[in-house]
Amino acid sequence: MDNLTESSRRVVADLRELANLTSDENGAQRVAWSPTWQKARDWFSEKAIEAGATIEIDAAGNSWAKITGESEESVVIGSHIDSVTNGGWLDGALGVVAGLEILRIYDKTKPAKTIYVVTFADEEGVVYGSSVMGSSAATGNFDVNNIINRLSKDGVSAKDLLANYHVDVENINDAKAQLEARKMIAFLELHIEQGPVLEEMNKQVACVYGVQGIERHMIEFTGQPAHAGSFPTLMRKDAFLAAAEATLAFREVALKYDGVCTVGKVSVEPDVPTIFPGKCNISLDQRSINKDLLKAMYEEAQNITNEMAKKHQVEVKWDEIYSIDPTLFDENLVKLCQEAIIEETGEETTMFSGPLHDAVEMARIAPTIMMFVMSKGGLSHNKDEDTPDVAIEIATRAFIRLVDKVVNK
Repeated sequence: MDNLTESSRRVVADLRELANLTSDENGAQRVAWSPTWQKARDWFSEKAIEAGATIEIDAAGNSWAKITGESEESVVIGSHIDSVTNGGWLDGALGVVAGLEILRIYDKTKPAKTIYVVTFADEEGVVYGSSVMGSSAATGNFDVNNIINRLSKDGVSAKDLLANYHVDVENINDAKAQLEARKMIAFLELHIEQGPVLEEMNKQVACVYGVQGIERHMIEFTGQPAHAGSFPTLMRKDAFLAAAEATLAFREVALKYDGVCTVGKVSVEPDVPTIFPGKCNISLDQRSINKDLLKAMYEEAQNITNEMAKKHQVEVKWDEIYSIDPTLFDENLVKLCQEAIIEETGEETTMFSGPLHDAVEMARIAPTIMMFVMSKGGLSHNKDEDTPDVAIEIATRAFIRLVDKVVNK
C-alpha cells in the first residue's frame, strides 16, 4: 500500500504492452478462441508467474493465477482478456492487468486470504454469439445447447474449435466444481464504464452497485408483399411500416420508464426497391436496473407491436434471445468500494452498469462488486475506446485500496 503511485503507473504500462502485442491499426484483435487471444493468455500467464503466482486452466478455458494466503478462503479478482473484433485496448483488459499488479503486491506481503486473479474465457461471445461463456460455466449456468450445433463464420463447430484450446464443450460446466474448490468469498472487478455518464459528471471513478437486467427479443412482422406502384398506401399490408412505427414507440417507452430500448438489427423481405416488404424482422434490446420497470417495458412493447400489427393488417411474433433480471451487488462490498473511492478521490460516486459483465455471473454464487473508470467520449467496442492515463491510475489506486479492505478485513 506504500507505493500506490508506482503500482498505478505499472498498470498503465502493462496495458500498453498488451495492446501493442495484440492490436493492429484497426484496434484490439483478442477475439476468443483465436491465436491472438492465446498470445494474450500466454502474456498473462508469464506476467503472473513472474509475480510469484501459480497458473491453472479450468474446464471452461478460464485462466487462474493464485497467491496463497493465510486462509484457504479466497478473494477472486478479474475480468476478461478477449475483445470484440477491432475492439478497444481497455475493455476487459483493465481488470485483468490491475489483477496482475495485485499479485505483485501480495507476493511480497502474504495476504490474510488466498487471492486468485482470473481471466475469463469468451466474455464477448463474438464467435458463437454466447456472451460470458467462461464465467457462466464457472457458476454452472452455461447452456451447452446454445452453441453445440453452431458454426463459426469459417464453418468450424464449437466442439472442434474449443478443443484446440483444450476445452471439451460437453464438459465445460465442470468448471463449477473447480471454482467451488477455491472457496471464493468475494469477487471484485475493475472495468471501464463503456458509456458517457462519468465523463458527463466530470468524475473519473465510481462504485457500481448493480447491473441492468435485459430483455432481448427478435420480433417478426409478416404481411403481404406487392408491387410498390400499383398498390394504394392505405390498402397495403406493409410489414416494415408496422416495425418502423413500433420502433419509434419503443423510444417513448424507454423514456417513460427511465430505461433503454434499442432496435439494433433490421431486415426486410423481399428487400427489393419496387416491392413493399411482406416481412420485417427487428431486434429489441430492453434494459433497466429495476426489475418491475423492466417487466413493464417488456409488456408495453408487446402491446405496441400488437397495436401496430392490427393497424397495418400484419401478423407479429416474438422470439426470446436472452433474458436476465437486474443484478444488485453485495451491500457490504458496495460500502467498502465507496470508502476506497472516497479515500482516493475525496468524494463518493455511485452508479449502475448498463452492459453485462462477468461480475453478474459471479454474483450468482458469491458477494460481488464492480468499480468503473470513465470512458473518453463514452466509446467502447472500437479502436477509439480510450481513458486518460491519469484516470486509469486513480481507478487503479482506488481498486487496490478496495482489495486491501476485502482481503485483509
